[in-house]
Amino acid sequence: MKRSEINRILEEAEAFFDRHGQKLPPFAWWTPDEWRKRRGEAGRLLSGRLGWDVTDYGRGDFGKCGLLLFTVRNGSLSDLKAGGGRVYAEKAMIVRDSQLTPMHTHVTKTEDIINRGGGTLAIKLMGSDAAGRVDRAVPVTVETDGFERRLSGGDIIRLGPGESVTLVPGVWHAFWGEGGDVFVGEVSTVNDDVTDNVFAEPVARFPLIEEDVPSRRLLVSEYGVLGAA
Repeated sequence: MKRSEINRILEEAEAFFDRHGQKLPPFAWWTPDEWRKRRGEAGRLLSGRLGWDVTDYGRGDFGKCGLLLFTVRNGSLSDLKAGGGRVYAEKAMIVRDSQLTPMHTHVTKTEDIINRGGGTLAIKLMGSDAAGRVDRAVPVTVETDGFERRLSGGDIIRLGPGESVTLVPGVWHAFWGEGGDVFVGEVSTVNDDVTDNVFAEPVARFPLIEEDVPSRRLLVSEYGVLGAA
């Protein structure tokens, strides 16, 4: 992705979140220079990869296949393994109209996906075979706002504003917006986008960036340049 495209996507996201009442924490507005100046005090932000995340999944067409995320909070894997402490995470996401997030599941993370406003969120669901691979023939059971739903592999559920679904490891899911861009919330156990995502087809979780203009913000995938994450 070109840096100019990422800058534009982030600027549009800032305005979108503001329209929907999602107020972002102060570090959302830090410039790359400020991150460099404050890296000594920003250890928790860096290790938890809190902040902006933009991906086109290596497909080269963000409008068709991509996702904008902002990680608001994230606990620690050590706490999760110990069974106490900060075992949770929260993200704010923008799923654009007809923009696909490819079929994937998680090794550890259980997540609630919440439509917080805008269009309809469409989610295609698949089960897993004995080896953990995607299997359309396996039925799927999920919970939507406290009610259990039994579905066939490949069924699509649609969440209107205020509705949510709980997805556990082994439930494969792909999603996109319908009828407009969707403000999506994610509340989950600790998030690890480096090792916990399993995709049905090869993708690049983080983008390769062509530096055609200076960056407005750092992405979580760039925190390594600060000597952390």
